[in-house]
Amino acid sequence: MKALITGASGFIGSHLVDELLRRGYQVVGIDNFSTGIPRYLESAELSGNFEIHDCDILDFIGLCEHMTGVDVVYHMAANADIRGGAKNTRCDLEQNTIGTYNVLEAMRLSDSAKRICFASSAAALGEPTVFPTPENMSIPVQTSLYGASKMAGEGLIASYCNAFGIEGYCFRFVSLLGPRYPHGHVYDFVEKLRADPSKLQILGDGKAQKSYLHIYDCVQALMLVCEDLRPEK
Repeated sequence: MKALITGASGFIGSHLVDELLRRGYQVVGIDNFSTGIPRYLESAELSGNFEIHDCDILDFIGLCEHMTGVDVVYHMAANADIRGGAKNTRCDLEQNTIGTYNVLEAMRLSDSAKRICFASSAAALGEPTVFPTPENMSIPVQTSLYGASKMAGEGLIASYCNAFGIEGYCFRFVSLLGPRYPHGHVYDFVEKLRADPSKLQILGDGKAQKSYLHIYDCVQALMLVCEDLRPEK
């Protein structure tokens, strides 16, 4: 089996590279390295079953070239700067929505790639009023261009699945932690405590709660749904 991973040098993507190689896959990674970290792939590059290409998902021709012989696509590449979308309003449209369209269209034109696993986001749900939030809730009011772009990506995948027989899985990630975690408030907390273990500056009144998921558990969930329990087509 051959897998293509977009955003392969990122936090989630690099862990997927390692897990799919462990499972005996031939893995092709693509990344534009705008935020990815090449050293995350050092062990993978020693495996003999991995290749990495400097390719942006907006480069449709390059994307099609790397799709050759691929069985499954793990689409992890995206602009992840939610706040930045208000300053550069084209970024989420291009990197997330058009990029996802390009991935799907490259799959459609390929002879083999008929399954996609997509990194969506809890931000696609905007600000829901029901917790836990059910998966079948109506499409919510969007509160960010990033969230809107991820919901659009889910819609594109559903449409391609219906029209072209592609098998699709969308995962609304939120608050992942673990090795290679590159940034965020937990990262900042640790850096602050290293600088001064006697105090920790936080926002709010200290009563806020947030759920987290370890990257290992995330990857195993992806494997369970996208590889182990999926119906054979």
